[in-house]
Amino acid sequence: MTSSALLESTISSLPRIHRGKVRDIYALGDDHMLIVTSDRISAFDVIMPRPIPGKGAVLNAVTDFWMKKFSSLIPNHSSNVRLADYLTREELAQCEGRAVVVKRLKAIPVECVARGYLIGSGWKDYQKTGAVCGIPLPAGLQIADKLPEPIFTPADKAPVGQHDENISFTEVENKVGKELAAQLRDITLRIYKEASEYARERGIIIADTKFEFGLDKDGTLHLIDEVLTPDSSRFWPADTYRPGISPPSFDKQIVRDYLETLDWDKKAPGPWLPDEVVEKTAANYAKAQRLLTT
Repeated sequence: MTSSALLESTISSLPRIHRGKVRDIYALGDDHMLIVTSDRISAFDVIMPRPIPGKGAVLNAVTDFWMKKFSSLIPNHSSNVRLADYLTREELAQCEGRAVVVKRLKAIPVECVARGYLIGSGWKDYQKTGAVCGIPLPAGLQIADKLPEPIFTPADKAPVGQHDENISFTEVENKVGKELAAQLRDITLRIYKEASEYARERGIIIADTKFEFGLDKDGTLHLIDEVLTPDSSRFWPADTYRPGISPPSFDKQIVRDYLETLDWDKKAPGPWLPDEVVEKTAANYAKAQRLLTT
């Protein structure tokens, strides 16, 4: 592999607030944050020791594309703060193409998931109950079937290393209030529907996705974090899609499939990924970006 990758950022000029599975977040004064999207990749909630070159830049660019596309629907976390006023030349080099300065907002502790197809935990739920997160669906659906209408299936955000847990809409109302819960549901489904139509014309099916939102000091809802990326969404190639099978995807499925061939207990530290897996995964992410944004 010839291209370099960023496993962890080292921005000593700013206090680090958080290091997640992919993103490193730093405080930039009281009102802003710096988000650096690394090339880390995780599977089965374990961060792999070898990153995927270019992955962070793809996630950053795709999020920026969607944020701008939907800026007339909802404000987002973007700001006009210049990083060059705060960082050294070496730190700026780490951030090139993979960092964004955002407004510091109060994150809503609910993961807003939209599903348009029956797959993943939704499929498992349907097999057991005939419903997904308590939402009844028609009988006789197959895996990967398109749903009659997209559905809102929120989740309770879990700490790093743990799985988010699906919750009912009533639980969302109890957490944030009925008015805000309805606002979250409606904007989630609207963005998902519009993005799905756009992506379908470019050869990608967005099977499901998750959004995160935050509030400013005036209580105005903002779109935050990452938006409709291969990490936060399930992207399928439209030309090979058919119900009844689990389709290939533009994400880290290659990594998961490789890891399933190993005698590994799915606990940290993760195995070292071979060149072929890294290269194919990087190409998958790059293809998704190319189809969506060019």
